[in-house]
Amino acid sequence: MVPGRAEEFAKQHGIAHHFTELEDAIASGTFDVASNVTPDPIHHPTTMKLLAAKKHVLCEKPLAENYPLAKEMADTAEKAGLINMVNLTYRNAAALSEMQKRIAAGEIGDVRHVEASYRQSWLTGNSWGDWRTDLKWLWRLSGKHGSKGVLGDVGVHILDFTAFAIGMLPAKLHCRLKTFDKAPDNKIGEYTLDANDSALISVEFPNGALGVIHASRFMTGYDNVLKLQVFGTEGAIEIHYGSGWTELRMCNGPDIHNLAWRQLTSTPVETNHRRFITAILTGRNAEPSFRRGAELQRFLDMCAESEAR
Repeated sequence: MVPGRAEEFAKQHGIAHHFTELEDAIASGTFDVASNVTPDPIHHPTTMKLLAAKKHVLCEKPLAENYPLAKEMADTAEKAGLINMVNLTYRNAAALSEMQKRIAAGEIGDVRHVEASYRQSWLTGNSWGDWRTDLKWLWRLSGKHGSKGVLGDVGVHILDFTAFAIGMLPAKLHCRLKTFDKAPDNKIGEYTLDANDSALISVEFPNGALGVIHASRFMTGYDNVLKLQVFGTEGAIEIHYGSGWTELRMCNGPDIHNLAWRQLTSTPVETNHRRFITAILTGRNAEPSFRRGAELQRFLDMCAESEAR
């Protein structure tokens, strides 16, 4: 906790009430709902306190540091009948929902192969600032400061992006994680730069389809771009989702013979925050739920275990 930061933030954003301790905020009785935007290792302890106080919670990803903790959060929220969601922000992408609908409708047949990537380049460029001096980036490179590296930071996004589109999580995997030398002795001040920078995951889905999912902060030339290609027995569909732009296209029907792709349009969808509010008003939980977050965390744990073998 940094003295004065809460007061400064509240003043800057016109927030009437601010607290430096979660227990004080809960005791104030001034809220029924919480958006948990704490750093990754703080998600579990703070959310559990909020659930014990009967608060509905929208939590940032990844849900917890490991599957047992994530499962405890899901079990507790469900048992208490509280609305619980994980803010997997790419669920807000209209093109992703359109892709999911078309795959579910069978427009590309049975899924046989998947290629997915999450591309960032802030370790090679300064479009987001200089990670060597900016603490909001440095902590993401340090396991001591709670980071699970690119795997936990954005790997969880591309995993959910892929699994949501095709309607299934991987059943089997093999993962390689890599941490590159980035500073003398891989330290900058109090930060030990030991979190993974690149992740490469070979997967098999329950229906036998194969795929590769990868993420890296060394993909020079890409600011923040997700790419997903899904190939089926009767066609293919792919999406490029970047900062301020999206491309969705499909090749199916007679076009599979002349290799022609056509652009698709999509209808805007409700954001996670809007769905969260609607869920509270209706009493019906929405996706992505804590249960989904726990399933994703189990997969991330499997990746770490695979690399350790």
